[in-house]
Amino acid sequence: MDIKQYLREKGDLINPYLKSYFEKPLSPSVPPVIREAMSYSIMAGGKRLRPILALAAYEACGRDPREIVSCASALEVIHTYSLIHDDLPAMDNDDMRRGRPTNHKVYGEAVAILAGDALLTEAFLMMLETDGAAAGKDAVLEAIRELALASGVRGMVGGQVQDIISEGAKPDADTLLYIHEHKTGALIAASVRLGGILAEADKQKMDALTGYGKNMGLAFQIVDDVLDVKGDAEVLGKPVGSDEEKNKMTYPALYGLDESMRMASELMDKAIAALEPFGGNGEPMREIARYIVSRNM
Repeated sequence: MDIKQYLREKGDLINPYLKSYFEKPLSPSVPPVIREAMSYSIMAGGKRLRPILALAAYEACGRDPREIVSCASALEVIHTYSLIHDDLPAMDNDDMRRGRPTNHKVYGEAVAILAGDALLTEAFLMMLETDGAAAGKDAVLEAIRELALASGVRGMVGGQVQDIISEGAKPDADTLLYIHEHKTGALIAASVRLGGILAEADKQKMDALTGYGKNMGLAFQIVDDVLDVKGDAEVLGKPVGSDEEKNKMTYPALYGLDESMRMASELMDKAIAALEPFGGNGEPMREIARYIVSRNM
């Protein structure tokens, strides 16, 4: 299959929804600048990988991905909030994101912080717009719980904190694994599981999706670490070399580039193997796994 065409097709479900949602007034009482700041980062581009993974998992379960566009889109909203906050001077202090100035460079730090806060809370409201005929109320509530766990202190936020307090520390395998599995891996794994939850998949399929998501979440961040060393800033849309400059704990710093990529490839193979219960329906997810590991190399 043509994975780039598949990603475009699924992106064409997500992008119009996000554009419609954030380019209209959210409420007459909402100051226009906050809506503009939210829309600025949401519509800055990006691969929409997390919502596409949710759509692909839902599709692998034999369902129509158009049924859960609002719920899947919420994943991109939470991811975007995290990027706005990551870019702030108090955190990674980056000036460029997705090929354009970061949110705080355009709207100032205070509005950027509040735009991130607003996106995080808006995401959960967005999930409640999921068509009740497609996914039952209990499934939607379970999906909301899944996303809250993955994006909060038990997941992404916990990983971000550990990443910050580990700057300058001697690389340690257990700490590094914790950072990557939580800061990045948790939301990617939840994206995959979310598709299964909304499809009300059985335990065998949920276990398969969990195995796939956990392996690909870690592989994604390992490749990100490698790209920060040897990637092209114009292709990536953000500066490279910042991890080394900030003395971040990364896989290349601990294992070297070649071993890091070998580990990412091994995780990809495990993720693909986990999809056996889906047969041919899992092929898009297999191709996404290969795409994640080979991207921009």
